[in-house]
Amino acid sequence: MTFKTFALALALAAAASTLPAHADSFASSASSAGSASSGSISDSIGGSSNSSSGDNRRAETGPYRVIDVAQAPAKAGITRITLRAVAGDAATQFWVDVPDRALADRRVAKDEVVQVNARVYGYEFAYGDTKQPFFLALEDDWYRDLASRKVTI
Repeated sequence: MTFKTFALALALAAAASTLPAHADSFASSASSAGSASSGSISDSIGGSSNSSSGDNRRAETGPYRVIDVAQAPAKAGITRITLRAVAGDAATQFWVDVPDRALADRRVAKDEVVQVNARVYGYEFAYGDTKQPFFLALEDDWYRDLASRKVTI
């Protein structure tokens, strides 16, 4: 068992022990909330036009200008946001596919600035003006570790 899996299991076990009657609904709510605002990097990010490593699923921390917002091809309920670096190498461009539910409270508009922050678990996408995160693109192993699993006690 990895540390991430252990930590997640411990947190869920603690919540379940303090709220035994609501453990199922708690786990279901946490799973639903996580899936609405997160996705795996391999399913969510692509199209980098400037990567020395050839890895088209990497972004640098910093502000990015939204250059296009559209329905993601062949992905119902998913918005594709195309971003271009504001500073540094302005040729750096990529897209991120975000579930529409993650944008339910506030959409992202063309010409708006989005802040991208590299984290140990992947990338955090936040509104440029408020710095409020709206989507997490998780490294594939982190995303797999967060998958819902039936637990018997």
